[in-house]
This record gives sequence, structure tokens and C-alpha cells, in this order.
Amino acid sequence: MTAKIIDGTALSRQIRSTVAQRAQRLADKGRRPGLAVVLVGDDPASAVYVRNKVKACEEHGLHSVLERYAADLPEAALLERIAALNADPAIHGILVQMPLPRHIDSQKVIAAIHTSKDVDGYSVLSAGELLAGLPGLRPCTPFGCMKLIESTGEAIRGKHAVVIGRSNTVGKPMALMLLQSHATVTVCHSATPDLGLHTRMADILVAAAGRRNTVTADMVKPGAIVIDVGINRDEAGKLCGDVDFEAVREVAGWISPVPGGVGPMTITMLLVNTLDAAESIIPGTTA
Repeated sequence: MTAKIIDGTALSRQIRSTVAQRAQRLADKGRRPGLAVVLVGDDPASAVYVRNKVKACEEHGLHSVLERYAADLPEAALLERIAALNADPAIHGILVQMPLPRHIDSQKVIAAIHTSKDVDGYSVLSAGELLAGLPGLRPCTPFGCMKLIESTGEAIRGKHAVVIGRSNTVGKPMALMLLQSHATVTVCHSATPDLGLHTRMADILVAAAGRRNTVTADMVKPGAIVIDVGINRDEAGKLCGDVDFEAVREVAGWISPVPGGVGPMTITMLLVNTLDAAESIIPGTTA
């Protein structure tokens, strides 16, 4: 068996086409969806991520505001700026790029973003909405993973899903989203003994451990859906995930590659969240 590839680039392109249509409908009603992206400091990787997010907005009909500040920006000044963006009717989503400089409390900053504009889905209130099964803005990476899983056409209801990783940004919300889709979910992590014992029972396996080759072929159930969230480098410096791709693809039924799997979907779901936030202000405009 050779797994079918879950092409995140192609799926992202399809969803972004719909994003552009939805954005145009809002613009026709006099409201252009707006995203504010805040970058503090000069971290090179963060600068690249921010640039890609701003570019994606502008290419698909969303208004984007990029605010860059020096690394020594006082925490109070950042919180004051977030308060102003919360009150700005032209801004429907606020994203503060992580990581922040050490003198700034990231949790305090995330909490300052109004839940209706929390397009990263990181705040305690957003997490509470997800936990309670209420409508709300979902963290972009697990949201994208769900779309990848759904794109296979395989049922999630009644399946056993295993999530490797327990972070607040991926592992925990991923598990909750799978639960909401009626899967039976096991969460594994660095303290889990005999990881393979659990993964071999998974119909759906999501690897978000942050460590190369965490998942090998002998750890995968034949025919399983495997979603690789990892971003690592091999000895040659080539981008790779948490899954031994070449070996696992001979066992799994479906597999997402790195690059070209989860990555393109993360920014796409940011666009979707911004649109959802903008549409919630005008009844009857949701696609």
C-alpha cells in the first residue's frame, strides 16, 4: 500500500478562492475585512511569517495593517495599542506575532485581544469556547489539520484518533476538535510510555511533537490517516516533519507531506478566521 498524498497546497488554493469571493461580498456591503498584524522585535523567522500573512491578505481582498515595533517596546505600550485596535471598527482580527521579547508577558497580551478579534484562537476565552463546544475562532493550525482530514472524504465519527503533543496551540485544541467530530481521542506526549502502543491503534494520527522521526512505519496502523504538523531539518538542512515520510507512506492510507501539507493551511485558516470575524458583524453574510 502506498498512501495517497493530502495536498495542503492544493486545498489551500481552493479555500482561498472562496475567501476572495466572501471578501468581495463583504466589500460590496461596504465592509472590507481587516487584519492587524503586530510584530515586536527583529526575529528573522517572525518577520518572514508576518510578511507571508500580510501578502496573503492583500492577495485575497482583505485589508492588512502591519505594525512593527522595536524589541524594547514597553509592555504597557503594547497593551495600549491592542486596546486601540480592539476599538477600531475597520479591524476585525488582531494577531500578535510570537514569540515576544522576554520582558513582555505573552499571556497578558493574548488576553488583551478581544475574543471576537482573536483570529489566532489563543486566548483563554477562545479556548473556553472550544472546550464548551460553542461557536468561536479556532487556532489556525489544528483548524487547518481538520480541513486536511476532512478532505480525504473519510469519516471521522467513530474513529480512534491519536494526537502526539499537548501544546495549547496545536495538541490540546486538535484533540478537542476531533472530539467535537465524534472521534475517540487519545493524547500522547513526552511522558507517554510506549508511544507506538497507542499510535498503532490510530485510524487518524496527528503528529505535533516537534521532533524529527517521532513516527516511524512500525508505529502506524495500515490505512491510517497521518497528519504531520512538525517542522524540522534533517542532516542536509532539508525541511522535514515529525513523521518518517518515505517509510510511513508505504503503510498509511493518507499522509500529509512536509512541506506542502499543514503549512499552507495555517495562513489560509487565518484568512478564514478574519472573514468569520468580519461576517459576524453583518447578519446574513456568511458563506
